[in-house]
Amino acid sequence: MDDKPDGTTAVDDEPFRFFDNREKYLLFVTTTSEKAVTAERAGRQLAHIEPEPPALRIFDAGTGNGDVLSRVLRQAHARFPNIPIVAVGKEISLEDTRMCLERLADRFAEHPQLVCVITNLTYREAPNLEPRKPELIDELQWWDVPLKGTTGHELSKEIEKLDPILQQGWQTVSSPTTGNPLYAKPSVLVLYREDHRFALDDVIPARTRYTHGYDLILAAQPYRSRGSAEFKVDKILAPLAENLRDQGRMIVIQSTGHDPGMEIIRSLWPDEQPFATPRHTLVKRLDHLLNLEGQRFRFEGDGDEASLFTYHLHALPDEVGGSRIGTSTLLAAWNAAVYVAQIDDERLDNSLRSGDYVEGTIATLQRHGGLWFQDESFVVVRSATA
Repeated sequence: MDDKPDGTTAVDDEPFRFFDNREKYLLFVTTTSEKAVTAERAGRQLAHIEPEPPALRIFDAGTGNGDVLSRVLRQAHARFPNIPIVAVGKEISLEDTRMCLERLADRFAEHPQLVCVITNLTYREAPNLEPRKPELIDELQWWDVPLKGTTGHELSKEIEKLDPILQQGWQTVSSPTTGNPLYAKPSVLVLYREDHRFALDDVIPARTRYTHGYDLILAAQPYRSRGSAEFKVDKILAPLAENLRDQGRMIVIQSTGHDPGMEIIRSLWPDEQPFATPRHTLVKRLDHLLNLEGQRFRFEGDGDEASLFTYHLHALPDEVGGSRIGTSTLLAAWNAAVYVAQIDDERLDNSLRSGDYVEGTIATLQRHGGLWFQDESFVVVRSATA
C-alpha cells in the first residue's frame, strides 16, 4: 500500500485533502506575510555561497505560486548580477505552475542569463530531471522554450503562450490507494531568453540526467506536518540533500505551533498536536542517514536564536485591537490558523456550520492585538570533497 504524504497509509474513508482546496491556499498566501518572510530567510543563504562556473544553481522543492522562488531570484540577482542562474522548481499543480510562471517574466527581464526549469517529477526525481523508472524515461515530455523579447511585458506575453504546454504536461491522476495527485506523464519545461541562448549553451539543461548538483535547495514546508520523522527525512529531505554540490546548502523550514494560531485551534480541539517532528528530531535522523559513510554533511542554524522566526496576518491595528472585528479579518485569521495546522475539511465543515470557531478566533485576535505564526529553520551543508 502506498504512503500518504504524512507517512501513514490510506483508508477508504480518507477525508478530502486540505491542500487541494485552492480557495484556502490563496486566501492564506494573500493575507499573511509568510511568503515574503520565508523568501527573506532563504535568501540569507546566498551570502554563504560561492558559485562555480558555469552557473549558480537553485532548486525549489515545491514552488507553489512562485512567490518565494521569484523573491529569492531577486536576491540572487542583487548578489550575483553577472552570473548565469539555473533555477529548477518542482510543482505538480497546474494552477500553481501557471501562477509561478507569471512571476518569472520580470526575473528574465532583470537577469538575462537566467534559466528556469519547472517539472512535475517527484522529490527523488526532480533534482535530476529524470524519472526513476526506466519505462517512464521514454514517456518524459521535455519542452525547450527560448523566450523572445527583452522587457517584462514582452516576456510575459511569451509566457502566456505556454498554456497549451501546461495543459498537456501538468495533467494529474489520483493514486488509487492514497487519493494524492500523481503526474499523468513526467514533464519538464525549460525556459530562457532567446537572445542569450548562445551564452547559456553550457548552462541550459538538456534531455539527459542532470547531475550537476545545487548550490541552494529551498525546502519550505515540503511535507505534511503530521508525518513521521522517518517519512520526512527518508523520502524527502535526505534525497534532496544528496543533490547538493560541495558546500551547497539546503534550508529546511517548517511550522512549530508555538504561536497564537494554535490557540485558535485548541479553542476547538484542545488536544490537537499537528506538529509532530521538531527540527532537532529531523536533524538527528538526517545526521544518521547522511553521515553513515563519514561526515559528509553538517548542520547549521538550529539554535533557537538563529532558527525561530515569525510571520503575521495582514490587518490594520484598528481591525484587531478593538471590540469589533470585521468579518473579513475574522475569516482570514481562522483560515490562516486551520491552514497552518492542516485541519481536515470534515472537522472544518462542522465548526463552520456550528459557528464554534468565532469566539475562539476573536478572543485570540483581541488578546494578542493580531495574529502571528512561528516557523523554525535549519540548514544542511554538504562538506567539501577531500
